[in-house]
Amino acid sequence: MSALIYRERPANGTPEGLLILHHGRGADENDLLGLADVLDPERRLHVVTPGGPLQVPGWPGKHWYVVPRVGFPDHDTFHAAYEKLARFHDETWERTGTTPENTVFGGFSMGSVMSYSLGLGPDRPAPAGIMAFSGFIPTVDGWQPDTDRDTKVFIAHGRQDPVMDIHFARDARDLLTNAGLDVTYNESDAAHHIDPAHIPAAVKFLTTTTDRTLPTT
Repeated sequence: MSALIYRERPANGTPEGLLILHHGRGADENDLLGLADVLDPERRLHVVTPGGPLQVPGWPGKHWYVVPRVGFPDHDTFHAAYEKLARFHDETWERTGTTPENTVFGGFSMGSVMSYSLGLGPDRPAPAGIMAFSGFIPTVDGWQPDTDRDTKVFIAHGRQDPVMDIHFARDARDLLTNAGLDVTYNESDAAHHIDPAHIPAAVKFLTTTTDRTLPTT
């Protein structure tokens, strides 16, 4: 068992897919639950929001890993979180009857880092999509992004972000686009938060990404 605490918002009826939202540093499993109805107003998807495994002295809330330097997660805590989150994803697919092929990983800030990490993990199944709000593709020993996969990516970032500079989003866009992935990129003059101006594009991305995973007749 992954032992991660989580919240969830069920779909209306049989879910057409799964959306897993990973919170940012200092938040918890409750933080992004309200985003479920914003991104999926028709409640087509089963939405799950896990909480990070760490509590860092001097910091409120939960964390996925220790931050010695932005962009470069601490090796040990990153890999420990990676393993726990991988088990959580596997358990969630089994429990909900969904699959990686109809799953989107989303997150804000540190949660975007975990979405990239599991969504592009070389030892992990490829999800249908990744939604990264104000995050980055990490640089950490023992992990490299696997870009040879059919995963669509949505990136949204603020040019005035004082925590994670806009270059992280642009670098991720360039890396993934050059690798041949389908990337939807948005930036604005926002700071370190989810810009409401990016929500319509995010809703469209989520809808089209999960729609393409439905079986055809």
